[in-house]
Amino acid sequence: MRVYVNGKETEVAEQLTVAALLAEKGLNPDTVVVEHNLVILPKEKWSRLALAAEDQVEIVTFMGGG
Repeated sequence: MRVYVNGKETEVAEQLTVAALLAEKGLNPDTVVVEHNLVILPKEKWSRLALAAEDQVEIVTFMGGG
């Protein structure tokens, strides 16, 4: 199934959740914010929301610095 992650067309498995997508990408859920179809998605919904074809997901990673 085709979705868009940070603007890039990506093939993912059917019924893949946002939490599973983050795990597949090796991202730490404590250091990211996820936007799903232009709406910021609360962390408590990540494991329940299954992606659908043509969904748009933006993942923003926090970086520390000084």
